[in-house]
Amino acid sequence: MNLVKPIVGDWYKASEGELFEVVALDADDQTIEVQYFDGTLEEFDGDDWLALSPQPAEPPEDWTGSLDVEPEDHDDEDSEPSTTPAWLGTGHLDRNEAGGYSEVPLN
Repeated sequence: MNLVKPIVGDWYKASEGELFEVVALDADDQTIEVQYFDGTLEEFDGDDWLALSPQPAEPPEDWTGSLDVEPEDHDDEDSEPSTTPAWLGTGHLDRNEAGGYSEVPLN
């Protein structure tokens, strides 16, 4: 049996073919926390880690695996880019609606 040491941030493939990343090592509990490509978290002790028979693997090319991102959430590549920064938004601030600022007493 080839012993593969878990390294935080590295990707592995289990004997069943599931792709996962080591996200934490707990020296006190002697456990290994992994996150599968679909976002599921799981914790293993040393014996369970060995039973996985993990092999080093390349990170997935599709970074959206564990994220709830739908295709319609992406901007259409054919559309014109917005000239307004996303953080600025398209609305305006009505000072009458922005309560709290004028009511703060200045001592």
